[in-house]
Amino acid sequence: MGALGYTLKGAKLDVRRQPLRLTPDPRRVLARPFLVGDRERLSAIVDRVLALSDEEAASCLAEVLDNYRPRHKDIRFTFGQNFATAAAKLAGPIDVSEERRLLLGAYFTQEYSLESAALFNPSMVVHPDQSDLPPGATRFVMSLRACGEGHISSIEFRTGTVDRSHVVRLDQPSSFSVAARPVDDAHYDMATFTLKLREMAAHNAIAEQILTLLDAEFTMSELEAAIARSRATEPPPTSFDETAETMRWLARSNYHLDFSPDTELSERVIFPVSENESRGIEDARFVRFTHPDGRVVHYATYSAYNGFRVLPQLIETTDFRYFKVSTLNGRCMQNKGMALFPRKLGADFVMAGRLDGENIFLLRSENIHFWNASTLIHRPKQRWEFVQLGNCGSPIETDEGWILLTHGVGPMRQYSIGAILLDLEDPSRVIGELAEPLLWPNADERDGYVPNVVYSCGAMRNDDHLVIPFAVADAHTTFATVSIGALLAALQQHGP
Repeated sequence: MGALGYTLKGAKLDVRRQPLRLTPDPRRVLARPFLVGDRERLSAIVDRVLALSDEEAASCLAEVLDNYRPRHKDIRFTFGQNFATAAAKLAGPIDVSEERRLLLGAYFTQEYSLESAALFNPSMVVHPDQSDLPPGATRFVMSLRACGEGHISSIEFRTGTVDRSHVVRLDQPSSFSVAARPVDDAHYDMATFTLKLREMAAHNAIAEQILTLLDAEFTMSELEAAIARSRATEPPPTSFDETAETMRWLARSNYHLDFSPDTELSERVIFPVSENESRGIEDARFVRFTHPDGRVVHYATYSAYNGFRVLPQLIETTDFRYFKVSTLNGRCMQNKGMALFPRKLGADFVMAGRLDGENIFLLRSENIHFWNASTLIHRPKQRWEFVQLGNCGSPIETDEGWILLTHGVGPMRQYSIGAILLDLEDPSRVIGELAEPLLWPNADERDGYVPNVVYSCGAMRNDDHLVIPFAVADAHTTFATVSIGALLAALQQHGP
């Protein structure tokens, strides 16, 4: 696809597109629960299956297993899980043989094609395992937004390497896809939980009564027990159920996922779990974050969509197997596109975000879960960003300052990728910017699910270059590279 460049005072800044393309594969499917209708309809399905003769049931199960075992890592286990989910919704226990249990599970299962619509909006971070690599190479983890039926988005992962010449190579992904169920009885922090209730205007006398029955850390089952004890102490007021359900909703919105150790990273899918994200998990921006004590955690901010509103949420992982998902809170958490800096500045976590749908703000907080302080740092200036600005992932630290990749929206709703340079000690100061975008849709990149869009959720540094994964027309993903030194020179030629 060649190089894209522009001339600044005689120096050419080359952004090198790579020929590698990651396209959506409709064969990547999840086996999801399929529970249609109410209890009466579920019971009718059970009755029909139980009415089959033993020979008919055995033949039907064998056919289903033959057809679907090659498409799923452990389809028998999935059938067993989905049978249990359906049985829990029925009036009483279902006493059936193992064969009937699996067959019923098959009737309560459906395939969901994760990437049938698109595979896009990537972010890249350095892989926790950098062993057995040739000199100058870096192994990476890339997150991607997979979009399927009903425009429901989830997070997938790929791995690969960037060599010393900055050529990107992707590992062959597994043919299987696996979604983890929330960990039973994950622990909740009382202080954080109470702060969120207050922010939701739900910390009333009923909530306080329930909270006094809990320890500083508690589980969902302990919360349910506290609700039951509070309900039993005296006739509950009419608002009791509303408060109790609000507390359950908050707990369900903060959950843990634990993938089996025998799953490959490319098999793991973070699929919507809570009500907040029931219509999609969008645009995860992963960052390798180093705490002051040297502890490394990979955080990601993402947009949870429930069909009516978008709310930012936070993912935390150290190994890309166990994930903690939690709400982001505070008056600054009202929009999408939040991106954490890779370390604290002083006592504060720092984040770039677009609070008003138009401009770039800098947010600071001592608590990673609560954000109430913001400063407007950059407004649309160039023709290609007159409609709105946002970030394209977490900033990259250099000796000269923080490189923050941006996206701008111009005429015909065309998205382009640009960059600004933030002061190293005071990133609320913009000390450099580009007069032209780094990337904009070329002739081969205009057509797709959403035309005229190039977009990234996070680049990775590879020695003296940036590797920028980017989505094309909200459909597929490709890569580009640019010299950090040349980019800094271009940024410094155009001050704010």
